[in-house]
Amino acid sequence: MKPDEIIQRRVARELKPNSLVNLGIGLPTGVAKYIDEHANVLFESENGIVGLAAKPPEGMDDPDLTDAGGGTVSAVPGAATIDSAYSFGLIRGGHLDATVLGALEVDERGMLANWVVPGKMVPGMGGAMDLVTGARRVIIAMNHTAKGAPKIVPKCTLPLTSIRRISLIVTDLAVIEPTDDGLVLRERAPGVTVEQIVAATSAKLVINGDVPEMDLGVAA
Repeated sequence: MKPDEIIQRRVARELKPNSLVNLGIGLPTGVAKYIDEHANVLFESENGIVGLAAKPPEGMDDPDLTDAGGGTVSAVPGAATIDSAYSFGLIRGGHLDATVLGALEVDERGMLANWVVPGKMVPGMGGAMDLVTGARRVIIAMNHTAKGAPKIVPKCTLPLTSIRRISLIVTDLAVIEPTDDGLVLRERAPGVTVEQIVAATSAKLVINGDVPEMDLGVAA
């Protein structure tokens, strides 16, 4: 199984039936593929869609129906389009059950850096700061390392997205929960050892007893 699929399948199991969820651009958008169609999970995009669905078949793209990253998408029956002010009212008002975002760094305190690399041109901060602050749960979906360098670090060196602690980190190697006691290693990917996870993580991990393998079945 490819790393992205491991991450997306495991994140999908965190999304509860009848919930409203924002998926960040990039890797998080693929989470939708692994949600049971009867679970009634509604996906929201901060540019103004409630009821976001997968990319349409080739030739069926509508240039006026896009996600926040500008990629064409489709919509489920009964979906709603809303203006940006209403969309951010949902986010800032605490009406999102969860958001799934990518990350550049996460540190031992559970702080997230994901919106800018100093010196690099970016189009804007997008909705990341609002999402991390306003959603009830913040789930980070990312590869454990970048070009061999750990992304889970003692302290973020990049600008923070928010001063609120995130809820969960899901990588291609592990599930890690930020807590008052530190980063607790909850699960490991199939075939991955605890020693491999520790070696790929520069932050200190809290390890309590045996660490079970991830369940990657289709979310119910």
